[in-house]
Amino acid sequence: MRAKAKARAQPPANTARPNAPGIAFKLSEAISNRKAGVQPHLALIAVQLVFGTWPIFGKIALRAMPSTGLVAFRVAGAATAFLFLVRLRGRIVVPRRDDLARFALYGLLGVVLNQFLFVKGLELSTVINATLLSTAIPVFTLLVSVLFGLEKLSLRSALGMLVAASGVVFLIDPLRADFSGDKTLGNILLVANTIAYGAYISISQQVFKRYGALTAMSWVFTFGCILAVPIGGFQLAKVAPLQLDSMMWVAVIYIILVPTVLAYYLNAWALERVAPSTVAVYIYLQPLIAFAVAPLVLGAEEQWNWRTSVSAALIFAGVAVVTLRSRSRVMEEVSEHPDALGH
Repeated sequence: MRAKAKARAQPPANTARPNAPGIAFKLSEAISNRKAGVQPHLALIAVQLVFGTWPIFGKIALRAMPSTGLVAFRVAGAATAFLFLVRLRGRIVVPRRDDLARFALYGLLGVVLNQFLFVKGLELSTVINATLLSTAIPVFTLLVSVLFGLEKLSLRSALGMLVAASGVVFLIDPLRADFSGDKTLGNILLVANTIAYGAYISISQQVFKRYGALTAMSWVFTFGCILAVPIGGFQLAKVAPLQLDSMMWVAVIYIILVPTVLAYYLNAWALERVAPSTVAVYIYLQPLIAFAVAPLVLGAEEQWNWRTSVSAALIFAGVAVVTLRSRSRVMEEVSEHPDALGH
């Protein structure tokens, strides 16, 4: 009797078991997106609008403030705001002793190097180039994951990285670039920024899962303050107070509160309600917004040309190949980081 019962409990021999997990995942993803409604998508559009325009406010602030000073204000303001939000939601969780060194490393990669390289690159290059190169963050995250043995390199992933890398190289144009010029140096710093940020996203996933995005980001920014604030404060001390006008302070306050705290919070809220593969689609809005708004606000220095357009097409295509896959580990890593699709 028991043998017959076991036989009846077994699935038919022709059941397509290998395909079931993928079908179940896609079905649950579709149901999740349907249940989420339109609000998460509106939040993601708002986030990309903010991420796409904050470099414009950054350019305004950098007219009178050194890049390290802007980073110091942003990092200190963000750390304070995140800790305040954590406290509002309950008790501040102190990391385990063995996680303190990890948070210090994440603060170095994800805050200090990320912000210093990005903001200095933005100062020397253009808003359009900065937002376009930031689009490649998922590709560099995959590259670091492969190098660290966290993900296997598939033919599709290799193709996506190659296509995106060709767009980056085409934008920099190393054969004709003046490496003593500001714009070329700025582009190189922006590429270095995406590598540092990709490394941060790739290696910090488990800690973000353990503590939650908001608590983890609070400690990452807190550790980032240890280096960013003294360096920035030293440079700010050299600036005459009269150089810092009201328009510059409006830009700084906006950068601290909107692209950092509000955008990260909205991104985290949306990531809990829609699939990571859905979120990846919205990253393409950032450079498109910059293409449209930056020339209107900053003038001729932000005009895009045919080289920018070709580079954008290649980078977009490469990122799409890497990210628009069901159950991509890169997008799982991104989903743990509400700050991953913007700076």
